[in-house]
Amino acid sequence: MRGTPEQGAGRWQLAAIAACLGLGLSLAPAASGKEFERKLSLGLRAQGWFQWVEGVNGESDLEDFQLRRVYLYVHGALAPKVSYFAHVAVDRLGQEGLDNPSLGLGSGLAIRDGWIALDLAPSCKIQLGRMYVPFTRAFGTEGTFSLLGLDLPFTQGGVRGAIFYPSKVGRDDGVVVWGNLLGGSLQYRAGILDGLDGASNPSSSLRWAGRLGWSLWDKETTWFNQGTYLGKKRVLVLGAGADRQSNLGPTGERDYNAVTFDVFMDQPIGAGAVTLEAALTEVHNAVAPINYTWLESGDEVRLSYLQGGYLLPNSLGPGRLQPYARYERVSVSGKPDTGIASLGCNYLLRGHDLKLTVDWTHLNQRVAPPAPPGHAAIENRSLISIQLSAGF
Repeated sequence: MRGTPEQGAGRWQLAAIAACLGLGLSLAPAASGKEFERKLSLGLRAQGWFQWVEGVNGESDLEDFQLRRVYLYVHGALAPKVSYFAHVAVDRLGQEGLDNPSLGLGSGLAIRDGWIALDLAPSCKIQLGRMYVPFTRAFGTEGTFSLLGLDLPFTQGGVRGAIFYPSKVGRDDGVVVWGNLLGGSLQYRAGILDGLDGASNPSSSLRWAGRLGWSLWDKETTWFNQGTYLGKKRVLVLGAGADRQSNLGPTGERDYNAVTFDVFMDQPIGAGAVTLEAALTEVHNAVAPINYTWLESGDEVRLSYLQGGYLLPNSLGPGRLQPYARYERVSVSGKPDTGIASLGCNYLLRGHDLKLTVDWTHLNQRVAPPAPPGHAAIENRSLISIQLSAGF
């Protein structure tokens, strides 16, 4: 008897996980007579914000204190070739108008990242659990405590924006196979994940995502890379990714597809360093709206950003300055564009482990009010954020 689509997808996913586990166990070397020593490492990172949001259309300005991120991380080894990693986290604790405890947004704790990994070889690692979607660079490889600017791009959840792709606060549940080829010059990541579920996914279709990164200079071979290396590495990486989930919508009438291309460069210059990053993403049938822009679910949209920063060579008191700038463009088919400009500066007291950041972000709607027929007016507005980031 043939099962329902939901049962078929569930069996298929369980079979894929079982096959990955079986492959890992079969390829893992037998334990030697020497007993394996289990390992455990702990750490804590936190970012505190004060944020001012300009009021428009008669609204009052908003002044808001919040804990942007508090992450307790745990990682270690369970057996030869078997490791684990977890982030127990809360995001945006105290943000005005936001509280979703089940996702660790506002009040409540959540497992932000959590997986078991089979490290079969540098060219083949298998992760089972909740993790970054293997798709974009900014929210697919870069750790959020080592970013060049205050936060992620606005269209990937930064400042007060939102994430354009299906996610559980920027992550998803599933299986990801990844590794490094050609001596570490080429990193690949490929995943089968849940994506949207429930009423938005009536056929229980799975999500497919993948990413390639080609390192031309120093290699990026780890799962979490940095958004700026502070002059410690010379990096030039060309990246590309794809993301797809079919039969979405109340009746399965829509397919979501997205592709991205990006480039990242970090070049030491004397005692200083220049960091540059750019990306272009094309999205068909977007699944989520973006705050303060014209993007709505079901739209066709092109997203792009260019950012750069310079680590000054000389110290200023106990730290060093790193000014930066970013410009994003949200180009929705048939609707006005939104430009998002950011200017800021990091004051690095102990690298990424202790830094103070001041950021000004301005959203500029590329059409004068009133809005086109059928659309509510979206006004220009500015945001100012001050962040203290610390961790060990």
